[in-house]
Amino acid sequence: MEERVRKIYIPMTETGFYILYCLQQEQHGYGISRQVKKMTGGEVVISPGTMYGTLSKMERDGLISFVREEEKRKIYCATDLGRQILDIEIRRIERLYQNTHPDRESVSI
Repeated sequence: MEERVRKIYIPMTETGFYILYCLQQEQHGYGISRQVKKMTGGEVVISPGTMYGTLSKMERDGLISFVREEEKRKIYCATDLGRQILDIEIRRIERLYQNTHPDRESVSI
């Protein structure tokens, strides 16, 4: 993994994390927005500008790839590099949780 990519994405922004997390399966931007809103009980709402700017940046950096277009919506999916970044970030978040809650069992994201 390029050091440049690691420096850009670790640690991830909350919106970047949710977008990449949702792209473990093929998805379009609007579907990601709905999924994130549902996952967070409406606490995280990703604006279209943030969504499409992040998707564009992640695609340019090789974390996601364009799969196909359906009904004028671009479908994306995480690449192997994107999954590596996501795994690193999940382990980082789990470590943060464990360090701040030592009496509790490990949480799995």
